[in-house]
Amino acid sequence: MRTPKLLAILCLPFWAMLAQEAADPGRRQYDNHCSVCHGGDGAGGELAPSILNRLPNRNDQELADIVKTGIPTRGMPAFTLTGQETNDLIAFLRTFRPPRRGFGRPVRKKLQLTDGRALEGLVLGESSLDLDLRADDQRLHLLRTAADGHYRAVSSETDWPTYNGQPGGNRYTTLTQIDKRNVGKLAVKWIFTLPNVPNLETTPVVVEGIMYVTSGNECYALDAGNGRELWHFQRPRTRGLVGNAAGGFNRGVALAGDRVFMVTDNAHLLALQRFTGALLWETEMADWHRNYNATSAPLVVGDLVVSGTAGGEQGARGFLAAYRQDTGKEAWRFWTVPAAGEPGSESWQGKGIEHPSADAWFTGTYDPQLDLVYWPTGNPGPDYNGDERGGDNLYSCSILALDAKTGALKWYYQFTPHDVFDWDATEPPVLVDAAWEGQPRKLLIQANRNGFFYVLDRTNGKLLLGRPFVKKLTWATAIAADGRPVRNPAQETPNTQGAKVCPSQDGASNWFSTSYNPSTGLYYVQTLEKCTIFTKRAVEWEAGRGYMGGNSRNVPDETPQKILRAIDIHSGRIAWELPQAGPATTWGGTLATATGLVFYGDDGGLLAAVDAATGKPLWHFQTNQNWKASPMTYVFDGQQYLAVSSGTNILAFGLAQ
Repeated sequence: MRTPKLLAILCLPFWAMLAQEAADPGRRQYDNHCSVCHGGDGAGGELAPSILNRLPNRNDQELADIVKTGIPTRGMPAFTLTGQETNDLIAFLRTFRPPRRGFGRPVRKKLQLTDGRALEGLVLGESSLDLDLRADDQRLHLLRTAADGHYRAVSSETDWPTYNGQPGGNRYTTLTQIDKRNVGKLAVKWIFTLPNVPNLETTPVVVEGIMYVTSGNECYALDAGNGRELWHFQRPRTRGLVGNAAGGFNRGVALAGDRVFMVTDNAHLLALQRFTGALLWETEMADWHRNYNATSAPLVVGDLVVSGTAGGEQGARGFLAAYRQDTGKEAWRFWTVPAAGEPGSESWQGKGIEHPSADAWFTGTYDPQLDLVYWPTGNPGPDYNGDERGGDNLYSCSILALDAKTGALKWYYQFTPHDVFDWDATEPPVLVDAAWEGQPRKLLIQANRNGFFYVLDRTNGKLLLGRPFVKKLTWATAIAADGRPVRNPAQETPNTQGAKVCPSQDGASNWFSTSYNPSTGLYYVQTLEKCTIFTKRAVEWEAGRGYMGGNSRNVPDETPQKILRAIDIHSGRIAWELPQAGPATTWGGTLATATGLVFYGDDGGLLAAVDAATGKPLWHFQTNQNWKASPMTYVFDGQQYLAVSSGTNILAFGLAQ
């Protein structure tokens, strides 16, 4: 028979547990609602992933919103809790401590390499085939297993070190491993999925075997040979933000030395340590409360990193600025619209100059020989209503050639003066060295959103060629010798009833990547045959609001079409074209190769390859995704890879062995 004293001893753990629950109501809420999926320690389980690395990137209000509404697209239900219960739960969640990396507790190993070296450090991930290690000097080592049980270091022969692969902006590669004979053997080598992000618009950047990819306020470093995560930087997205960056996307990074540079949604520029992801410095480029935001990859220029911001649809005054790579200190700034009274301001007649837009939101290009930065600018604001901004509206819809060291304007070319169709010039400005009329010439080529293909002398901005590259073009009939468009007098501009104009608001082309093959002399660009009905209305600028001055809508019963076109840069004529079946809402660009291939994102969801000389289809892979990014290529451990962002995934292809 148990004595009262023995019963008391046996019951102590039970009463202690009840006391602990009573003392920590947050734990009770977690155990009742969360632990069945995320585990009692938050490290994840069969039904849901670990939350340990995600909690620090959410503020208390964001966590409360997730508890209240759930994440239906990820299978997380909503919970009905009182305000106090929610606060208790969040307080308990804050007691969790993330591991030092995303794959569990760090493990140290001492390894012997096949070349005789010894390595010691933290294992970031491993399988029977490979191992990634961070040594005590913080450098990353990508290793593969050898037959003798040791590890060999991976070689990285050819990188893709900037958004377009090289600063001139031409997505053309001299790699020759993938050619017309074997392209049919391309197969997926690895996939990396970015959780809880919108469709990716990032172009992977690869340096020394490490790949860097981004989404809004996030950067991942991956082993470029297997897609394994090496580190992940993230901060919460900005609440209350307006503009494109509020959609949660980012187009990529720039690299120099041991630093990775990226923009945040609220128009800050960051420098991260490229082996660890640690924040080295942060600079505010502009105040997001004044409708600024940022989405695109910066550009490394000498010892500077150059970036602009977005915000054109919200009336933010555009600028381009350069920052010191070591400190983040601003070196120079060029405003894309002159202030009232400055030279060029006479091209703005009315109060529109107060909120002019013309943002330099897209990545530009650089010529190191001329030491000139070439940057495309956005459209003026309001987008569809030019009543209060008479004149050409400099320097909107232009290419700016700036001195790389000082930011001084050397020349400009305006494609669409007094634009009221949202035809910014933020299509890739590609730098090409080629013969022109029998003489070597430094060229800049662009298929502009307004429907004309341009060839400029990039030393002085002189127009060499301007020719239509789409059939649906009604607003102008030609580009005159002085470089100005010859307007069609019968074409209406946006009005209160609506005016049909071609090309569409999306443009004959847009920001997706283009490429030029010097062997064929052809320029490869995704084009759009489509029109739009433009309507204008009065609008006043307001912080936190749009500044479009009207709207645009599709033409009833029109069937738009995406067409891949190859343009002869010397004549502007179409050498061949490849119509695509699809919704004409995709944004995938091109990559040209020295082996005579063009890779592109087909409107029907295919990643495809065609013969660069004829357009003959040679290979495809169906992704079933709406393209928002363009392909790139690199060599890792002796094998050429083709990589692209597709949906929320990074896909890497290589030749089947």
